[in-house]
Amino acid sequence: MTIPRRSLRAAGTLAAAAVVGLTGAVLTAGPAAAHTPTWAVTCSEVSLDLTAYNGNVTNQVTVTVDGKDLLSTETFGREFHKKLELPAHDKEVSVHLVVKAGDGDNFSRDETKTAPVCEGATPPPSPSEGTPSPAPSTSAPTASAKPSEAPSKSAPAAASPSPSSPDLAETGSSSATPIIAGAAVAVLLAGGGIMWSVRKRRTAQH
Repeated sequence: MTIPRRSLRAAGTLAAAAVVGLTGAVLTAGPAAAHTPTWAVTCSEVSLDLTAYNGNVTNQVTVTVDGKDLLSTETFGREFHKKLELPAHDKEVSVHLVVKAGDGDNFSRDETKTAPVCEGATPPPSPSEGTPSPAPSTSAPTASAKPSEAPSKSAPAAASPSPSSPDLAETGSSSATPIIAGAAVAVLLAGGGIMWSVRKRRTAQH
């Protein structure tokens, strides 16, 4: 039985197409299945090890802690490795990882883990919890020394005027009184003499 050459050529073409298709499928599925977003969270840090991603596209990674950025969105290619230090905390915090694969959402990741509190770690106090200033002292002021109830016996007494010495003010007054009285009498006598002379003249004229 003779097989036509055309049939052989057609069979060879189909076989080659099948091999190429299978190879493409394997190559396409290989990188897709190899995406490995490995990450770990401890009480103090977050470790990221993203491997076997498609290096021909742009991939993105973001990490937040209780809604605040710990790692702002960064782009990477085939791999991404990084360790992030967590802020001090006195209670458990939520760590959120988002990986966006550039070759399809089915390879992306959106995961959340909890970071415990480190044993023996004391976080620094927040500004609102600062140590209050001490209250002013309410103790009564120390009493000063008691004042002397009586004048000191050693203080000299005020000097009293000597009985034998005349009062200065009184002495001046007593010495001036006779002079003033004498002057007044002289004035009166002079005035009386003048009046008498005037009347006498008037009587003589009439």
